[in-house]
Formats: sequence, C-alpha cells, structure tokens
Amino acid sequence: MSLGLPSLGALCQRCGCGETSCASCKTPSDCSNCVDCCCTDTHRFWRQSRIEKAVRVEYLSSVWMMVEVIGSLAVGLTVGSFALLAFGGDSLIELISGIAVLQFLRKNRSEFESRRTELITSVLLFALIPMIGFGAVYSYFTGLRAEGSPIGIAIAIGAVIIMPYLWYEKKRIGKETRSLPLTIDALESITCLFMSIALLAGLLAVFLFGLWWIDYLATAVILAFVAKEALEAYHELQEK
Repeated sequence: MSLGLPSLGALCQRCGCGETSCASCKTPSDCSNCVDCCCTDTHRFWRQSRIEKAVRVEYLSSVWMMVEVIGSLAVGLTVGSFALLAFGGDSLIELISGIAVLQFLRKNRSEFESRRTELITSVLLFALIPMIGFGAVYSYFTGLRAEGSPIGIAIAIGAVIIMPYLWYEKKRIGKETRSLPLTIDALESITCLFMSIALLAGLLAVFLFGLWWIDYLATAVILAFVAKEALEAYHELQEK
C-alpha cells in the first residue's frame, strides 16, 4: 500500500542516491547540482527539476521579504510600533540570507561563500537585538505610544498566509536534495511565521482595544525569536 512517499527507485552503488531522492546520499557535499553526478540520467533530471522548483520558491520568498521589509519599516516608523520595526529588521536579514541561498542554488556557490554569508547574517541578527530593544525601552520611558495600523495588520496577515507554504516547500525540497542552505532557510521561514503571529496579535490589540503596551510585549516575543535564530546560527558556525 502506498503511503504517498516518493519512490527511491534503484540506488546508485557509488553514492547511494535513489532515482527520485538524495535522502540516502553518502556524499552530500559532492552532490551539488549533479553536474558530475554518478547517478542515472533519470536522477539528474529529477534533481535539476527540484532545484529549479526551489529557485522559484526562493524568488517568491525574496519578493515577499521585500514587501515585509519596506512595509514593516515604513509603517513602524510612522505609527511608532517597535514590534513592526523588529519584524521588518528581521525580515531584512532573512532577505539577505534568502538571496544568498538563491545564488547558491542558481550558481552552485562554494562552501566558503555559504559560510561567509551565514557569518554576516549571524552578526546582523545579534546587532538587531540591542538596536530594537534599547529603542523600545527609550520609547517606553519617554512616553511614546504605538498606534494601530491597518497596513501593518495586512502585512502580518499576509505573512501568516504565505510563510507556511514557503516553509513547507523549502523543507521538503531541502530534505529531498540534501541541500543544507535550503533546509536552514526553511527554519527561518517557520520562525518568521511564529513572529508574524505574535506581531498580528499585538497589532490587533493596539488597533481594536488601544492596548498600546501590547506592542512592547510583541516586540519582546519577536526579539526572543531573533535571539534564538542568532544563537542557532552561531552554534552551526561553531560546529563547521
């Protein structure tokens, strides 16, 4: 009885890949885009088609990240919402990381370049925490109050709708093709989903009930997710 899982087909005696999966690959670092693959033509064609699908997903992800960055930062500055600013700042870092993954998939960038990109994004993540955190504390003690924003709410709703799809596709293709950068990017997408839920709850509380202090609570939750991302990225770099 079929469980709906892709058939591995015949396994390559040299690297262990199936015709429609790299899950059992013995040499994932050499897999690349299967330019010099030891597997069958069927496997090379399958893998290339999956990488092309991943590239399309990353393009969609980059476009949406640009919407999040521009919309969140612009609206956040206008209405004084540090939750939106924190969300927009994290989206900017995810955009930089996503573009690096896109280039990796399209041009088969080296492992060194991949690590360099991870280092840059890790530094940016750590820098975002005190920048937004101190700003929120200053705003609180100087009496600045966040205002409700329908545009901000629309951005948060859009993220809640789009991010599950991006996470699922990145995770699935990353697992099938043993693409570590794509798998890491999938983790960033699911983190963005959780942050967007926190952001949406905070913005609705401010907009509907005037609970301005909820914006600070949402900011703290988002920064906790950012800190978690930063620490995970740091530990991954230490292990390499």
